[in-house]
Amino acid sequence: MPRKRLWVVLPVVVLLVVAVFVFWHGRRRTETVEAAPGPPAAQVAVVQRGNIDQVLTLAGQFQPYQMIDVHPKVSGFIRHIYVDIGDRVRQGETLAVLEVPELKAQLAGTVGEVARSQDLITRAQHDVTRAESTHAALKADYQRLLDTSKAQPGLVAQQELDDAQAKALSSAAEVDAAKAELSAAQKQLDVSRADNQRVSAMESYTDVTAPLDGVIVWRYADTGALIQSGVNSNSQDLPIVKLAQSGTMRLRLPVPEAYVRYVHLGDPVELRVDALGRSFQGKVVRFTRELNFETRTMETEIDVPNKDLTIDAGMYANAMMRLAHAENVMTVPVGALVLAGNQRTVYVLNADNRIEIRPVRVGIQGNQLAEIESGLQEGDRVILGGQGKYQQNEQVSPVVEKTPASETAPQSGGMIDMNAQESSQSGGA
Repeated sequence: MPRKRLWVVLPVVVLLVVAVFVFWHGRRRTETVEAAPGPPAAQVAVVQRGNIDQVLTLAGQFQPYQMIDVHPKVSGFIRHIYVDIGDRVRQGETLAVLEVPELKAQLAGTVGEVARSQDLITRAQHDVTRAESTHAALKADYQRLLDTSKAQPGLVAQQELDDAQAKALSSAAEVDAAKAELSAAQKQLDVSRADNQRVSAMESYTDVTAPLDGVIVWRYADTGALIQSGVNSNSQDLPIVKLAQSGTMRLRLPVPEAYVRYVHLGDPVELRVDALGRSFQGKVVRFTRELNFETRTMETEIDVPNKDLTIDAGMYANAMMRLAHAENVMTVPVGALVLAGNQRTVYVLNADNRIEIRPVRVGIQGNQLAEIESGLQEGDRVILGGQGKYQQNEQVSPVVEKTPASETAPQSGGMIDMNAQESSQSGGA
């Protein structure tokens, strides 16, 4: 090959060799980078401040504040009845009037007895006056005879003096007797008046009135019906009406044993009545302080104002009672907590994204969030789940998950979903 041609080919070969070397070296660098992966990824949450509420949801049934059967105090025929079911009545309002003819006769008799007793008193007063006058005269006669006998002994016979003294003493006894008759007549007047008041009261019971404000929920008798008196508690006689005090309703809730310690008088309770599509506010007013042996629940009563009678007896309500509350506290998702023996811990990332395992003290715990009382600061990042894959001081690549800061955690003690029932019925049809 000529020397000139060789000098032309040699630079081309050198360039090809350099290009192959550069390509091979770059490929080796790429393979080296892929063979050395970075820190593992980890889902983390940020410690925030928020509120945690634990609430207990229970189902209950409304009952009137009071429910009474209205019986008359006397037996008789209903002359007129003024109310019917659904009527709203006020305390003292007349519900029905009874016809009791014998009471009228008894009342007239007691009135006459009172008048007779008053006449006896008048006569007894006159007898007392007459007896006192006679006694005064006889006593004066005896005194004159006695004075004369003392002034002139022997002038007045002793027999005459003894007779005058006896008459004076007898008249004094008659005065006492007259006064006793007067006292007896006055006592008889008191007896007659008491009897008159008794019969008058019985006669007033023929007007049957409402003992309290309420609603007539049932009527048992009509005009002309014979109604027996309700003085005997063992009597099976029907009342005239059934009256419900519905201006305030009672809601009885069976609180499970595990939550009894959270129930206190005056605690607010939020109620939802699906039948009305409305919510109401009530408060705990009383509870039995005793657990039912079979159900292990304690009956707790909520008073709910019902001035407009919107709530009817027998309606169901879902009640929400607050068990525990923490406000403006540090919260983390429950998934960030790890139980190590008896100690709760969390895996925290420092500024270099390295893991620090810290013990924490946990307060209220809901379904999703837990209160951290100590061990963390607001803004700290904690690993969510799978903590067993990581080690102390291990570096990770954080992936921040957006989590809520507050939670209302319901603890179900039994609810009634009216919509679900309706859906089930319509599906079955």
